[in-house]
Amino acid sequence: MPITLPSDLPAFDVLSREGVMVMADDQAARQDIRPLRIGLLNLMPKKIQTENQFGRLIGATPLQIDLRLIRMSEHQSKNVAPEHMEAFYRPFSDVRDEKFDGLIITGAPIEHLPFTDVTYWDELEEVMDWTQTNVHSTFGVCWGGMAMMAHFHGIRKHMLKAKAFGCFRHHNLAPASPYLRGFSDDCVIPVSRWTEVRQDEIDAATGLTTLLGSEDVGPCLVEDPGHRALYIFNHFEYDSRTLKEEYDRDVANGTPINIPMNYYPDDDPSQTPLNRWRSHGHLLYGNWINEIYQSTPYDMDEIGR
Repeated sequence: MPITLPSDLPAFDVLSREGVMVMADDQAARQDIRPLRIGLLNLMPKKIQTENQFGRLIGATPLQIDLRLIRMSEHQSKNVAPEHMEAFYRPFSDVRDEKFDGLIITGAPIEHLPFTDVTYWDELEEVMDWTQTNVHSTFGVCWGGMAMMAHFHGIRKHMLKAKAFGCFRHHNLAPASPYLRGFSDDCVIPVSRWTEVRQDEIDAATGLTTLLGSEDVGPCLVEDPGHRALYIFNHFEYDSRTLKEEYDRDVANGTPINIPMNYYPDDDPSQTPLNRWRSHGHLLYGNWINEIYQSTPYDMDEIGR
């Protein structure tokens, strides 16, 4: 089954060309089923790229997905045309009375700031509290996951001495978890961050379980059943060239940066990087969608009760 998108959203054509099943809104309305309503709170500057990445992952399941794009109410994006934001995004203030089967809160390139210094932090805290009454399951990604852990559990993010940058092997720490159904004993995941959360602080919190972790870059995927949430600090959603684009940008700007580890063949930036995480990314987000489908109420008014 397809993911439902506005036919004029750039992701519609991009995903169609890749073979992802997409369906226009008017076509979906003629089907006598209830699609899963998934919100994407997109905090990334490259909005269209992020839409494509997450649309690709959640559109690969056998269920119909109604993807809704959400932005912070007052924050204005500087990296995408205002016409795009006006046409396809709704501010949180407009959706706070609605219910969602799932919500993805993306990362944001503001790791160096304390959470309370982020201009939209107060509203984001309102969003996170709102998920407990209006969202069946929430997926916090990278900075978004760290923000949720700080809000709900008081777990701090810590600055790293050097950027964790590259593709790192992670261990499957909970093979019986439904979110890791079909996973290998280990897998490679792209990492791009200046901060970390620490396993001992996760262990000291109540009700958190680490599902994927790395000896090199620490915990990656954490389940928080008490808040019906998953937190992931690395990037299964990344395209094959995303780390290359980040590396090339920093080199062009004169920003000190290491070649992303274990990414280019022979660590040679002149070679084409290989994607070694795509299948596990589809598995994880497909398993998340399936768990939502198995447990969300048919009557959306019952979500959060």
